[in-house]
Amino acid sequence: MSYRFFAPVIALVLATMLAGCHSAKVLLPPNLRPPSESSGDVLKQAQQQLLEATPCCSSFADFSYRSMLPWQPQKFRLGSASMVANLNGTHSYFLAFLLPADAKLPYRVALKSELNGRWLHASYLFAPTIVLLDEGFQPIRSEDVGLCEHMGWSDETTGAFGSLKIDNKQARYLLVYSSAEQQSGKTYWEQSPASISSTTAATLQMNSAGSFSIPHGPDGALWIGMMNKTYEKAIDSAICKEASKGDGVLNTLRTALPLPWTKGSDNKVERRSPP
Repeated sequence: MSYRFFAPVIALVLATMLAGCHSAKVLLPPNLRPPSESSGDVLKQAQQQLLEATPCCSSFADFSYRSMLPWQPQKFRLGSASMVANLNGTHSYFLAFLLPADAKLPYRVALKSELNGRWLHASYLFAPTIVLLDEGFQPIRSEDVGLCEHMGWSDETTGAFGSLKIDNKQARYLLVYSSAEQQSGKTYWEQSPASISSTTAATLQMNSAGSFSIPHGPDGALWIGMMNKTYEKAIDSAICKEASKGDGVLNTLRTALPLPWTKGSDNKVERRSPP
């Protein structure tokens, strides 16, 4: 049998093997692929989508405050399926709550924003603005909530945390949206391998180590509700900004701890006499 007969068969087998190799590359797990999305492109698309949405509400009295503020943090997803408000000329997704009338003052509201994106450098956060209103829907207080990063050992204790203290007995309603300042801001994010939880390690391992500023965006997952112990511990140990650099451990100890000796005029160490 001649070689000419086998040549097409061999070519077909080689082509199939090469195709199989190509398919294997395509089927690599997502965490092993290089990031393909651009944070700028994704964020711009989300911003444009929000800008083109038709607002339902433009004054505080327009919102429905039927939902009670959860007694512990509960997850809400703000995005294309959510209603849009136009407050102070800014479009924003929002949440509206009735505050518990029997809650003892003061109490704290806990918030947590999750990274919106698979890769750290291509992610953004929904940064909340809180407005407290009285029974006549008049604003008592408005605050852009600052977010601080915390990486715990579970998804519940990982994210960008914030809180708000409620101490005004006139407060009846709570509105959550994102102001123009919040949407254009950033949150400090420290990526430390020692603090990455097992649930997020696979997602973050392809990024370079170091610190980042996560931009704020118009949508994302937000947890909100009455403060509980889990969130309180996360907030108390969260990182809000880059730590200031000191003069070193030894120098700090010298200035912080009283020493029983000092240097004399001739630069020799002299023992202090007891008082």
